[in-house]
This record gives sequence, structure tokens and C-alpha cells, in this order.
Amino acid sequence: MRPAWIAVDWGTSNMRLWALDGNGAVLAERRSPRGMGALESTEYEGVLLDLLGDLLPGTGRLPVLVCGMAGARTGWREAAYLPIPCAPAGTHAVAVETADRRLQVHILPGLCQSAPADVMRGEETQIAGFLASDPGFDGVLCLPGTHCKWVRVTEGRVAHFRTTMTGEIFALLTERSLLRHSISAGWDEAAFARGLAEAIAHPEALPLALFPLRAEALLSDLPGDVAWARLSGLLIGAELAATRTLWGERRLAVIGDDPLAALYAGGLRGQGAEVGMVPAGEITLRGLRAARAALEAAA
Repeated sequence: MRPAWIAVDWGTSNMRLWALDGNGAVLAERRSPRGMGALESTEYEGVLLDLLGDLLPGTGRLPVLVCGMAGARTGWREAAYLPIPCAPAGTHAVAVETADRRLQVHILPGLCQSAPADVMRGEETQIAGFLASDPGFDGVLCLPGTHCKWVRVTEGRVAHFRTTMTGEIFALLTERSLLRHSISAGWDEAAFARGLAEAIAHPEALPLALFPLRAEALLSDLPGDVAWARLSGLLIGAELAATRTLWGERRLAVIGDDPLAALYAGGLRGQGAEVGMVPAGEITLRGLRAARAALEAAA
């Protein structure tokens, strides 16, 4: 069966696509390691064609709806950020001219806010996927990752959001800083809990809590996995403290089902928050389906 349309999630490191029938059912799923970070703007069409292969029609045009970093300024074609407050996906998609006339490509825009300045690209489609299942949600979504997003959602619209660089800071400290000599990948639940509690109670003291990880390794043979877990707790704890005014006393959901999402959810529950966890596996595709429906309704 030939697909009715193609949904694409094009990230920085990888891309994946789904071939769907007219009812939105998945006919095929394919992946590629050729994300935005490894491509020039002229290479996207070729990567897409190679991955589609036998899914391409012999005649006619195949609609392709793309979210993510393909719409960045350095991507395939820039899809300018849409200012909030607004619905998370489904409007202002940008058409892309292709050499192969069998393709009919549109790229979804990210979202932006001016005060304080912030942007997202890709997460808006996950938010749309979440709202497709819970359209009446009024609260805050937490999307853990290298750059964690905290998103205030009300009446089906993104009203406000903040981005933290906790994951990137963790990577820099463990890979590039002095601490790399004292830290090794591993886990110690008690050490994480200690770091989390310390940073939530005194987030202003975070700069004073980092160097002791090195000093304790030198003086007391602090195990590398214990230092790894405590550093994770310190950074996530400081983030939870910094964002409390956003998530406190509101309905709250964490999007993700990996260990990092579980750490955020557990930390929030430890602060008395009622937290739902939403598996991320299908949520992007659900958001692309919602975006296509919105685009068709607006046509």
C-alpha cells in the first residue's frame, strides 16, 4: 500500500520518518543517523529520498510534514519561530521547493517568546502530541533533555516556557572540567538523593558544592560513580529550585520514559508535586498527526 503522507522528525543527530495511510496508521518506519548537525542545506532532499526509497510514488506528489531541526536557520529551510501564546503545532508551516516533483514538503515552525528570550524547536510537536490525548490540560509540562523545557500550557496553547541547560552543563563538567578526573559513569541512589536535597534546600550554594567532588576523591577516595550521581542530583536539584515558581501548585506532567525523565519525576514528587509521566515513544508522531489535521482544516 502506498502511503498517503510522510511524517518526519529531523533532529540534530538523527532523523526518523513514518509512512502513514489516510487514517494515520503507520505503514512503515525508517531511521537515519544523518541529522541536521551533519548536513548542508543542499543535502536534505537526497537524504529524504534515499530513506523513502520504495515508498515514493511513481506518479503524483507525496506530502511530507517535517518537524525539528530541519527548520532551523542552518537546516533545510528556515521555518521562523512562531511567537507565543499560540497553539503548539499546525500553523504557519513553510513549503520547501524540491528538485524531485514527487515530494511536497512542509516544515513546521518552532516557538519563541521575547520576555525572557527563549526558543524551542521540535518540543512544540511533542506538546501537540500530548494535548491530542489530553486537550483540557491546564498546567506545566516538563520535557527533560540536554536542554530541558518547562512549558506552561492553558486552553490548548503554550502560554510561557523556560529552558534550562542542565544536561549540557552536566556533560561539560563530566567531560571537559577538572571534575572529569574524579567522575565516572555509574549510579548511586543515595548520592543522587543527597545532592538533590542539598541543592533544593540551598540552590545559591551550588558553586560551592562542585569542587568538593574533586577534593573528596583526592582525600577520601570518593568513588567515581558516587560523584557522578551526586553531581546529577546537585544540578537537577538546582533546576527544580529555580523553576519552582513555574511548576509549584500546578498540574504537572513529565514527558519521557527514560531514566532521566524518571529522575525529574522522582525529584518533583519528593517536593510534594503530583506528577504524571507520559511515554515519549509515540508522542512526536501523535503531534505530527495533530499538526497535519490542523493544516488540512486551515486549507
